[in-house]
Amino acid sequence: MKKNIIAMNASIMIGLGSILAAPSVYAESISDLEKQKESIQEKRSGVESNISDTEKKIDSLQDKQMTAEDQIAAIEAKIAESAKKIDAKNAEITQTKKEIEALKEEIKVLKERIAKRNEVLKERALSFQETGGDVNYLEVLFGSSSFGDLVDRVGAVATIAEADRDILKQHELDKKDLEEKQKAVETKLASLEVAKAELLEIQKQQKQQKQEKDALVKKLKQQTEKHEHEKMGLEEEKANLSAQEKAIKSAISLEHQRLAELEAARKKAAAEAKKRAEQEAAQAAAQAASQAASQASESKKQSTSSGYSAKSNNSSSSSPASSNVSQAPAVSSGTFTRPSAGYVSSTMGERWNKQHAGIDIAASGTVPIVAAADGVVSRSYFSSSYGNVIFVTHSIGGQQWTTVYAHLSSRQASEGAVVAKGQQIGIMGNTGHSYGQHLHFELHKGPWNYSKSNAVNPLNYIPN
Repeated sequence: MKKNIIAMNASIMIGLGSILAAPSVYAESISDLEKQKESIQEKRSGVESNISDTEKKIDSLQDKQMTAEDQIAAIEAKIAESAKKIDAKNAEITQTKKEIEALKEEIKVLKERIAKRNEVLKERALSFQETGGDVNYLEVLFGSSSFGDLVDRVGAVATIAEADRDILKQHELDKKDLEEKQKAVETKLASLEVAKAELLEIQKQQKQQKQEKDALVKKLKQQTEKHEHEKMGLEEEKANLSAQEKAIKSAISLEHQRLAELEAARKKAAAEAKKRAEQEAAQAAAQAASQAASQASESKKQSTSSGYSAKSNNSSSSSPASSNVSQAPAVSSGTFTRPSAGYVSSTMGERWNKQHAGIDIAASGTVPIVAAADGVVSRSYFSSSYGNVIFVTHSIGGQQWTTVYAHLSSRQASEGAVVAKGQQIGIMGNTGHSYGQHLHFELHKGPWNYSKSNAVNPLNYIPN
């Protein structure tokens, strides 16, 4: 009984038919399994290399991010320093404007003083020319009545002329001082305004640099998150490849065991056939020797035949009972059978701006999930996206296939378990990234990978 179950499991695992098939077929299957194992090992090595490359990219991005953040800190310090300088210039400009206001008062006084001098000059010497000309004093002198009066008038004219020259000189000095003060203050104010404008431009450039660095840091963070997500996917792919490699090794081991048992059964059958031939030869010789011996031999032969028939009947009754598949869809005759009852609520293709790599089958109540084909459970675990999920590796006609059963409420098959086509492995559920009870079913021609490049449309392989 135990040997029959092992042989049946080995046949289930590689999907090659009855355990009585020719040994050469199974030897070829072992060769195929070995090739698949080597292929998985190569892919796993490639994934490990990709993980290493991704980790280097993440480290490089993080170094760039730290450098950019240090540069941002330096720019912020420069912006703060520029702000202090701008505040200082604003204070100087404010003070200079106050000086200008005070100067305006002085200018007002000077203008009033100049205006008064102009009036005095006009009154005392109507012929005085502000352009620098001389006053005509001849009429004053010729109008004298005597020599003494002339002397007096000459002295008075000289005194007046001297006073006029002093007034004009002071007048020119005041005007020059006024012009110089105005020019100095205006120059200072213009210089401060230029310095302030330069500082504002520097600050503007610094802020622009900070914005660029902020954008760079944001971009680097996004790239880092992207590569970290890719790394997680690659690590998931590595774990699946390792599990598939383990399943293939288990399949090879069970196949070798099955072949050894087949060879032992063949030798045993040959020995029994030889023994029966010898018995039949002895019986024939005895029959030729005597009628009585012939009758005894005939009686014995009938007894032996009856015993052998009973033994054969007992052997055939030792077949294992089939598993209970109530409420599950009927097992189809094709390569793959439908994994659960229900209706297809979502097909393979683009969905929500992402690739939906399988189909969704929805149904209410307690719905059993069955293996779509004979195979070995390579993974059985809880995933944040898939929820309760089972991966089954199949080897069919030398081709490796992988089926995925996601969002289960419970799993009834553990890693390394050999499952038959139509055998229940779980219950439909709503775990992981799921909205409503359904089975997410994927079919991959080859091993499962993060990019799901081997995914094919299940509706092309299972009954609708």
